[in-house]
Amino acid sequence: MGTEHSKNEERRSMVFLRKGPKLPAWEDALLAGREPKSLLKRGLRYVSLSLIMKGMTSTPDFLWGLHEVQKLNLSRNQLVVIPPSLGKLDRLVVLNLGGNCLKCLPKEIGLLRNLKVLFVNMNCLKEVPAELSLCRKLEVLSLSHNCISQLPLSFSDLTSLRKLNLSNNRFVQIPLCIFALRNLDFLHLGSNKLENIAESIQYLVNLQIFIVENNNIRSLPRSLCYISTLELLNADYNSIQTLPDDLYLLRRLRRIAWNPMDKGLHIAHNPLSRPLPEVVEGGLDVLFNYLRDKKERN
Repeated sequence: MGTEHSKNEERRSMVFLRKGPKLPAWEDALLAGREPKSLLKRGLRYVSLSLIMKGMTSTPDFLWGLHEVQKLNLSRNQLVVIPPSLGKLDRLVVLNLGGNCLKCLPKEIGLLRNLKVLFVNMNCLKEVPAELSLCRKLEVLSLSHNCISQLPLSFSDLTSLRKLNLSNNRFVQIPLCIFALRNLDFLHLGSNKLENIAESIQYLVNLQIFIVENNNIRSLPRSLCYISTLELLNADYNSIQTLPDDLYLLRRLRRIAWNPMDKGLHIAHNPLSRPLPEVVEGGLDVLFNYLRDKKERN
């Protein structure tokens, strides 16, 4: 009888354990005595590890011993700090830290010399470490939805950078170091506090997509019209009253665009002086002809 009772108790305990909260994958692996490396996935291109949405407030110590990992996703957790040990993962090519509570990045991030893609969007950063500029292979960087108001001058050393997202921050002006990034083809500065665009914008000769929507910009610089590669220029929701006469030189702008995803010229929700509102409604060809004729009259 006692034996039967104990067996029933054991069954009930096992059922209770099965119904309990599921352990995070890495804890489950460690409790089962498995090697942490078993969590790695070996794809055709990268050795990757994803710890997305695990409710982590700190990173597990074993992580920094996984030296072969090339693609690491720690996004959408509750991480407050990334330790200096990050620098040990010097084979990293892709690092996603988005959607956490980070207030800073360790200077050891500069040891990730193979890093090409870095997401630190949706955090609480107020500054970017100067050491990030040592990641000379970096091609894609998202720092959107933070509290950043300036960048270190050394940022200009990131000459391989092609795509940069600084939207939803606190920039009052475009940092000068950005104008040295001649390979940029995508630059997003929407939802900041910009009041103007410096004439130096013309140095970004490969820029294809330029987004400055939802700022306090009062005019577009003439030099912007010399970036012949522009395919999308989004200046919606600003304080622009006039347009530069040379805007018609931007031949790759195909239309007046209204959908945020469309390429073309986005100029809606600005206090354009008349007759510009009516001209814009006629389409891009009508606008360009108007600006060309206006220039010739002057």
